[in-house]
Amino acid sequence: MPAASSTLNILRSKSLPMAVYDEILRLILEGEFDAGEKLSEGHLAERLGVSRGPVREAFRALEEAGLVQLEKNRGVFVRKITHNEVEELYEVRAGLDEMVGRLLAPKITQTQLNELKTLIERMEKCLSQDNMAQYFPQNIFFHDRIVEMANNKKLIEVYRRVVNQMHLMRRQSIVGGGGNLLSNEEHRTIVEALATRDGNQAGRVMREHVMSGHRRLLGALDQEDQAPKLRGMRA
Repeated sequence: MPAASSTLNILRSKSLPMAVYDEILRLILEGEFDAGEKLSEGHLAERLGVSRGPVREAFRALEEAGLVQLEKNRGVFVRKITHNEVEELYEVRAGLDEMVGRLLAPKITQTQLNELKTLIERMEKCLSQDNMAQYFPQNIFFHDRIVEMANNKKLIEVYRRVVNQMHLMRRQSIVGGGGNLLSNEEHRTIVEALATRDGNQAGRVMREHVMSGHRRLLGALDQEDQAPKLRGMRA
């Protein structure tokens, strides 16, 4: 049985369109589809072992979440996030992470701290093997798990919407210029700050981690902008 079909079987407890939504979202977040890439309704329906109807409904939900763009007479495309949107998303994300740190640190348990340390070690193993395909989703899960631990359903809902849009571009900041190693060291600093049970300190550290990611992204984008110019100079 194909892996995608197996995944969908696990998700049958949800409605079929929501299961399809989750699977397409996973593929986008893991980088199988690039920003601006066209999504084929027929191909995805065949790949996931469903009719076109649930895929069409999933596309509408993904558009509402700001992750795909439906263009009349052209089809469905993974959204390209503009530079202005990136700035706005990072501002919101920094505020959300700071709030999470303030809420979680005073009540985090040793069991939860141990869980986060285990996740960091898994990411470290991926980095040592240069396995970015596995590192990236684990990085997403690490941060999502921290937000879950804060135990605020509305905060989780807003956070995931913002972060899912950010991940349309954030892969560049993680894979470029050694940013992955810096990012994982910052993960350790986050756990250390949470372990102090000082909400103010944890909030500051989590906010700074987001802003460091922002700086890495800007650096990666700047390198991309410079690359065509350098190639032209060499020609």
